Amino acid sequence: MTESVGDLLPGMRRMGLNRRATAAQIDLTYGAGYSESTGDVHAFPTTGMPARNAYQLIHDSLKFDGDPALNCATFLTTWMEPEAEKLIVENLGKNRVDIDEYEATERVHRRCLAHLHDLWNGTPGQEATGTVTVGSSEGIMLGGLAMKWRWRQRMQAQGKDTSRPNIVFGANAQVALEKTARYFDMEARLVPVSDKSHYVLDIEKAVEMIDENTVGLFVILGSTYTGHFEDVAGMSKVLDRLHKEHGWEIPIHVDGACGAMIAPFVFPDLAWDFRVPHVASISTSGHKFGLTYPGIGWVVWRSPECLPSELTFELSYLGGVEKTFTLNFSHPACFLIAQYYQFIRFGRSGFTRMVNACMYHARLLSVALEATGAFECMSDMHRPRGQFGFSEATRLAASNLFAESAMCQKSGADPSVNDVYNYGQPEVAFRFSDWFIQKNPNANQDVVSTLLRVRGWIIPNYPLPPNRGSIRILRVVIRETSSEDTVNRLVRDIMWATQTMLESLTKPLGEALLRPLPPTVSTSDLARDVAATHKETMNDSRRSSHWEGLLGKIGELKAAASSAAAVIDKEAKKAVYQHSC
Repeated sequence: MTESVGDLLPGMRRMGLNRRATAAQIDLTYGAGYSESTGDVHAFPTTGMPARNAYQLIHDSLKFDGDPALNCATFLTTWMEPEAEKLIVENLGKNRVDIDEYEATERVHRRCLAHLHDLWNGTPGQEATGTVTVGSSEGIMLGGLAMKWRWRQRMQAQGKDTSRPNIVFGANAQVALEKTARYFDMEARLVPVSDKSHYVLDIEKAVEMIDENTVGLFVILGSTYTGHFEDVAGMSKVLDRLHKEHGWEIPIHVDGACGAMIAPFVFPDLAWDFRVPHVASISTSGHKFGLTYPGIGWVVWRSPECLPSELTFELSYLGGVEKTFTLNFSHPACFLIAQYYQFIRFGRSGFTRMVNACMYHARLLSVALEATGAFECMSDMHRPRGQFGFSEATRLAASNLFAESAMCQKSGADPSVNDVYNYGQPEVAFRFSDWFIQKNPNANQDVVSTLLRVRGWIIPNYPLPPNRGSIRILRVVIRETSSEDTVNRLVRDIMWATQTMLESLTKPLGEALLRPLPPTVSTSDLARDVAATHKETMNDSRRSSHWEGLLGKIGELKAAASSAAAVIDKEAKKAVYQHSC
C-alpha cells in the first residue's frame, strides 16, 4: 500500500502533516492492526507493530490472569514498596554473576549471605558459605548435589560401591525434591505420611528406609500441603543413633522455602537450623516470606567443608577470577538488591511483626471456619501446642486459646504470643467436616473452589499425598498483604460459595446464583463474630440451626418469617431463571 496520507485524507495537507507519510505509518487501533498483520500466533512474527500497540495488546491479554492479591494458592510475594520497586527497575540490566564489573552488587550478595548465616545460627565469626539462586528449588538441588558428592567421596575412600545412591524424604515433598533425585541419579525413597505424622515426614518410617547408600535426608520446614513443620531435631537424634550403630554419616538438608523465613522470628525456641548437628545446608525462597518478588532463593552451608570443592568452578572470561557453584549462570541482580532492601528495611523486629500478623490472620481464619461447623482444619498452627487433629475438644481449645492470646499480646514484635501454639506456617488447609458430609453426601469442594473464583479468589482443592490421597483439602496461604478485612471477606465468600453449592444440588446453578450477596451487609469484624459464636459442644440439630444463623449474619438467609413470606412460586422462579439465561 503506497498511497500518501494526503491522498487518503486531503484535509491533513492543510494541517501541515508530513505529505510523504504513508498509510502504513498510521498506527491503527492496536486490535485491528494486530488482526491485519498476524496470521499464525505460533509462528515468529513477519513484521512488527508500534510499541504502544504491542504494550496494549499484551497488557490487555494478561487481564485474563487472576488477581495476584486474591491468589490464596501462592506463597509468593505479590507486593513490594515503591522504593524497593524503584531499586529493581534501576538495576534490571545488571547480571549478578559478573562480580568484577558489579563489585558493589557482590558486596550486597555477601552481606545477604552473612545475614542468613546469622539468622540461622551459623558459627559466629565464620564467613558464610552459600549463594543466591533463582529460587529455593535451585537451592534444594545444590544442597542435594553437595550431599551426594560428599557421600561418594566417603564411599570411595572406603573402597565401596557408589552406583546406588538414595535420598530420603516425605511423600508430602514438593516436586523440586523429586527433581533433585531424578536429575542427579539418586533413588528417591518417599516416606509415606499418616494421620499420626500429621501428613509430614514420619521419622519411624524414615529410619526403615535409611542404609549406607543414603546420601542424606530432605527435611521440610513448612509442608506445602498443610503447613506443618517436620521435626529436624528429632530426625537428627535418630541419625546420631544410626551413626553410633553403623558408622553412617548422614546429613540433613532443610528445605525451608517458607519456614526458614518464619521460624527465626516467631519460633526462636525451635531448634531446626545450624544448632542441630546433622544440618549441613538450608535453602529458602527469598520470594516467599523473604518478601521479594519472584526470582530469588538462597542456599547456605554450615561450613566450607559441607560444599565439595569439585562443585566450585573458577572462571576468568568476565574480567576477573570468579568462583561459581550455581546450576544457573546468569542471574538478575535486581532481586538480590531488593532482598537486601527488605533485610535492612525491616530487620528482625519488622519481620517479626509481619510474620506475627500473618499467623494471627491465619489463626483467625482457622477458628472462624471451624466455628461454622461446616469445616475442619487439617492444618494445626491454630491449636494449643501438642494438640493435633480436629475434634470438638481440639476445636474448642483452639477457639478459647485464640480469644485469650489475642488479648494478651504485648506487641506486634513480640514472638512470645506463639509459644502456646503449634509450630507451623500461616497456611490454612481445610475440608468439609464429617457432620457436613453426612448431612450433605453430595457436597463437592471442587464446586466451592470454582464458585470462589466468581468472587475473584483463587483457592485450590487438591488431594493430600498419595497414601492419603482420598482426602481433598482447600488451602489458603496468608501473606503479608492479607489483612483482617481480607479474612472477613474470605469467610463470607466461603460461606456463600458453600451455600450456593448446596442449592445447586437441588436446582439449576444459574438459579442458585441469582441471589447475590446484599451489598448493604457489612463484613466488619465478621470473622471475629463467627469465631465467637461456637463456644460449646453442639449436637447435629444445633449445628444445622447454627449454620443457618451464620448465613443470616452475612445476608444469605433471612429470618424464617420473612423467608416464608418471600417464597416465589415455581413458575415465577422458572421465568426468572429463563430470563437470566
